[in-house]
Amino acid sequence: MDNPSPAIIQQLSPADTELARELLYVFGQAFEDEATYDSKASSKDYLEKLLARDHFMALVALVDGKVVGGIAAYEMEKLELERSEIYLYDLAVLESHRRRHIATHLIDALREIAVERGAWVVFVQADHGDDPAITLYTGLGTREDVLHFDIKPEK
Repeated sequence: MDNPSPAIIQQLSPADTELARELLYVFGQAFEDEATYDSKASSKDYLEKLLARDHFMALVALVDGKVVGGIAAYEMEKLELERSEIYLYDLAVLESHRRRHIATHLIDALREIAVERGAWVVFVQADHGDDPAITLYTGLGTREDVLHFDIKPEK
């Protein structure tokens, strides 16, 4: 593809459940985890409710009308100060569309939403060994080395 079409970034609304399913497919492919990101696992009703929530944001990158990348993010209000932070939970771009700055455009769109909402910061985590993600995020922000723990809800 010599002259690829530019990506159009769109924030999803409750009416965009089919685009949300396409985004789940992209996440499954990019993360090599189709079982977790099964595009049919969540009902249309569930996706509509999630996309309607104020604290949840899903953005997609569309090329020729097809989802080639996207973000799932959450706004978290802080207790200690009157501000919020946006947690960029998932970000992926299909391998066939990488190296076209799509991920950066998605993050820039999320940053604009953060400004509109008055959020203090957008933060993201990257796994050790995920060098492309670490390189991308290093170019956009300040690195903090922290530990992450998964605590099961049951005793």
